[in-house]
Amino acid sequence: MNRRVRRKVAKKSKEKLGVPGNAGIGDADLCPDSLSSCLWTSLDLRAHKCDPAMAISLASWCVNLQKLRFRGAECADAIIHLQARNLREISGDYCRKITDATLSMIVARHEALETLQLGPDFCERISSDAIKATAFCCPKLKKLRLSGLRDVSAEVINALAKHCQNLVDIGFLDCLKVDEVALGNVVSVLFLSVAGTSNMKWGVVSHLWHKLPKLIGLDVSRTDIGPSAVSRLLSLSPSLKVLCAMNCPVLEEDNTFSANKYEGKLLLALFTDIFKGLASLFAETTKMGKNILLHWRNAKTKDKNLDEIMTWLEWILSHTLLRTAESNPRGLDAFWLKQGAAILLSLMQSSQEEVQERAATGLATFVVIDDENTSIDCGRAEAVMRDGGIRLLLNLAKSWREGLQSEAAKAIANLSVNANVAKAVAEEGGIQILAGLASSMNRLVAEEAAGGLWNLSVGEEHKGAIAEAGGVKALVDLIFKWFSGGDGVLERAAGALANLAADDKCSMEVALAGGVHALVMLARNCKFEGVQEQAARALANLAAHGDSNTNNAAVGQEAGALEALVQLTRSLHEGVRQEAAGALWNLSFDDRNREAIAAAGGVEALTSCRPYYGVGSKQYHVALAQSCANASPGLQERAAGALWGLSVSEANSIAIGREGGVAPLIALARSETEDVHETAAGALWNLAFNPGNALRIVEEGGVRALVDLCSSSVSKMARFMAALALTYMFDGRMDEFALIVNLTESTSKSVNLDGARRMALKHIEAFVLTFSDPQAFATAAASSAPAALAQVTERARIQEAGHLRCSGAEIGRFVAMLRNPSSVLKACAAFALLQFTIPGGRHALHHASLMQSAGAARVLRAAAAAATAPLEAKIFARIVLRNLEHHHIESLI
Repeated sequence: MNRRVRRKVAKKSKEKLGVPGNAGIGDADLCPDSLSSCLWTSLDLRAHKCDPAMAISLASWCVNLQKLRFRGAECADAIIHLQARNLREISGDYCRKITDATLSMIVARHEALETLQLGPDFCERISSDAIKATAFCCPKLKKLRLSGLRDVSAEVINALAKHCQNLVDIGFLDCLKVDEVALGNVVSVLFLSVAGTSNMKWGVVSHLWHKLPKLIGLDVSRTDIGPSAVSRLLSLSPSLKVLCAMNCPVLEEDNTFSANKYEGKLLLALFTDIFKGLASLFAETTKMGKNILLHWRNAKTKDKNLDEIMTWLEWILSHTLLRTAESNPRGLDAFWLKQGAAILLSLMQSSQEEVQERAATGLATFVVIDDENTSIDCGRAEAVMRDGGIRLLLNLAKSWREGLQSEAAKAIANLSVNANVAKAVAEEGGIQILAGLASSMNRLVAEEAAGGLWNLSVGEEHKGAIAEAGGVKALVDLIFKWFSGGDGVLERAAGALANLAADDKCSMEVALAGGVHALVMLARNCKFEGVQEQAARALANLAAHGDSNTNNAAVGQEAGALEALVQLTRSLHEGVRQEAAGALWNLSFDDRNREAIAAAGGVEALTSCRPYYGVGSKQYHVALAQSCANASPGLQERAAGALWGLSVSEANSIAIGREGGVAPLIALARSETEDVHETAAGALWNLAFNPGNALRIVEEGGVRALVDLCSSSVSKMARFMAALALTYMFDGRMDEFALIVNLTESTSKSVNLDGARRMALKHIEAFVLTFSDPQAFATAAASSAPAALAQVTERARIQEAGHLRCSGAEIGRFVAMLRNPSSVLKACAAFALLQFTIPGGRHALHHASLMQSAGAARVLRAAAAAATAPLEAKIFARIVLRNLEHHHIESLI
């Protein structure tokens, strides 16, 4: 996988807090030298692990702490140890495991609390008892917003109304049940939200809530409220100015409902013009358009009441749009393109940090169609780009506030899946910004920045820029820094390095930065499958440049690398197996690696079924090749490719045959995928060099599979290698071996070698003839002019065959085949030698040298002049002779 989108929340950080005064922990102007004289007024613990011991160590700096943001139950348990009795505001997320006991203890220790917000994830373990304790302990409470409660009873709400008489902002969001009647008793409330709450009795609501004397703003978004309740609330409430009903299907399905008949009242819904509606709250309502929120923020004269409404609306809209984006309901494409993206971009410029964060997260989320398959909506992504969203997000990413950095980087990462957006990010300096954020001490920031570099590194045009910006070193450093601290950051870093390693120059940068050691460390020790997959892919890409740098050998020489990759081929996760097999395939091109892979158990892992013992029962490792029958084409290709690479060694080839590798390769040869044809045919070609393996191929029904490849595969290379495998099998050596086996082993399978030989030779001949042009051959036979031979060569050339590298023994076998009594084998041998020596081929000079050492020229001249040889063999032999002359001259220059 080249790119990855993330909508899921990250796992809880394992980071320990560093020296107090880190920019992500306290106020912006704090530094270690000034800690003795400065006390924090705000503290954001979300990116840090804060247990009671750490909280105690921070307590002396928290005497004047007024605002606290935290994440998770462990941090919630530690809050009381900060001894921050002056806390006015507490905001927490990842609150699913927070219990009544924890919340009750928090509110009991902070009686000056004015704001309590827990969400947006559900507070499943908090009951009415803890909320009632909040009412008793925090009489100064002004704002209470809780998400995902199971039951907000009348007793709780009445306690809030009685003891918290300054409570002006209430939010019971995404709750299962809220007592509607009791909410009508909270006469102090100015702003009320029940967005996403189910089981509401809207008839009761419409008859009671309009009597709330101070209610200015009401949010019923994402509920099943209908037009009659909305109409009654808007028409009967004397104080209500704004009713937000975004993404309310029942209301939206009524085409007769009009939002314009309630004078002085604003209804915000998906079918209304949001920006125009917001502008109606101001005296000046013209020429504002999408800049209405910016106009309000920059206004020189302030209206306190209007400011309260707009501040609340920003929070409500950011929350609702994020929730809507997360659920991704159908039918909202037009809304997102016309209004939603622009609203989120406008909210990103809010003075409220939480609104900015949620707007950025909303942008990161609403573009996603399918997280697992890395799909985003290109129209939505480009709408963000057209409205100037890239510059806004990059500006947020440069903020000193780490929460904004993290969410902005996440949005940039997801949007950059679109190539046009990725280009815009690069042009706006986004690569440098992300590379800088990847070095952050905040794990969440580093994780999202690494995700951005991962997606950007898909584009070939961005790889060099990432390396120049220091991105390679930052990504490698991330692995060492967070090795035991988070699977998300490790997966993203390894994924980005995998993409970068696919580039020759960048692959050297990765190696120089210590990337080989870092990636092998992940492959050996990390248990998270996503990390294993990307680490293996990165190692595969590093090893793919064997002709241009030394990374292939470097990976093989890294302690434990080959053993780790062999072990990963046994993973239960297909992606891990695929990438590990791909790495072994690439590494096997190096002679030392090939033997080391075999020594590490690579042959057995790829071919045979070996038992291992689990707890309480006997279980089995199924060999990779044997488990590929129903696997993806990518896994099939790499599994066969790894066996192809290993089988270059004759010892490995014999071991593969002995361990049962022939049958699964024959099965893979029957795949419907062209790339699998090539690797399976290549592996069988190598195996067939050994007469014992050749016999096994015949016994397992491999002749028919190779014949089918030879005659019908779309891939010329697959057809070529299938033909070569058949020539090895029927040049006479297997017959001698079969005779010995039949004399010594009564259990040998009964096979009809004569019938198999006739079928094979027939299709080998047909294959060779497909590359011959009778007119060109006739011309070449009459004249040995270079032009005539060049015309035959061009018709016969298989471009990819120039990448094949044969050993001296293989070249010698084809030379010997020129003397074979079979005219078909002579023609095929000459055709093969032509492919291996065509000028310009990667290994042509090497092959020419081997042929000269073997005295091939004499045999070729004899074949070219033989009266009984077929015309194809003669012409191909002449061309090979000319190729040898060319390479001899070339070697002298």
